[in-house]
Amino acid sequence: MIREPAVAGQFYPGTKQALEKAIATLIEKKGKKQRAVGIVSPHAGYMCSGAVAGALFSKLELPDAFIIMGPNHTGNGRPFSIMAEGSWKIPLGEVKIDSKIAKAILDKSSFIQEDLRAHSFEHSIEVQLPFLQYIKEKVTFVPLLLSHADIATYRQIGKTIAETIKNANKDLMIIASSDMTHYEAQDIAKAKDEKAIEAISELDEEKLLRVVEEYDISMCGYAPTAAMLVAAKILGAKEAKLVKYQTSGDATGDYSAVVGYAGIMVS
Repeated sequence: MIREPAVAGQFYPGTKQALEKAIATLIEKKGKKQRAVGIVSPHAGYMCSGAVAGALFSKLELPDAFIIMGPNHTGNGRPFSIMAEGSWKIPLGEVKIDSKIAKAILDKSSFIQEDLRAHSFEHSIEVQLPFLQYIKEKVTFVPLLLSHADIATYRQIGKTIAETIKNANKDLMIIASSDMTHYEAQDIAKAKDEKAIEAISELDEEKLLRVVEEYDISMCGYAPTAAMLVAAKILGAKEAKLVKYQTSGDATGDYSAVVGYAGIMVS
């Protein structure tokens, strides 16, 4: 199955030439690259969040395969959904799903189910792909959407992902796709996001879920981030570092109701 792009021409340029030009302005090719077990990367339109994503991907030594987890904004499909075969089309070309890895996750997990409908119009995974393909050209990935659940569920999913990666004999990176606080004043958004970023920096998925609830932080990808942290720690991660943070207000000049974006490396 080929999944057609859902937000090309909206969240990012819809033609190959325009998309390559846009990403070229966001990526710094020089400089030292670092390995990471996992990352947190934003998924808004490139005009607003592209600088954060670009700064993050510029720092990374990327493998050829990725597990990309995002939230389900549309509400379509099953709560924990995976596509296990096929490819996703973006203006830079098709990106193939790593069926072997996807089916291993599917076989191991009691929560994750195969569901094409959940992925059809969801943007959180799609917007990561142009950066990966621009930098590496030929990459494979596994798309996985996570909805609201308890911490035990996220821990089990994270454990499943870690075990799959350990058994894969392949270098994979886990991407948790998430924006931070949505549509609050700049100072309020930054204060809330600092609490979530602190929890991520401490590699503490339980604290992350706690502060998201306690301070009413509208971080859409807290579930993928929690599962990524669990998997990353099992795979040996010891630290997390904030690469860049900004809000939509820093791009548009309107600070009255911003969305926050954080690029974080876990290694």
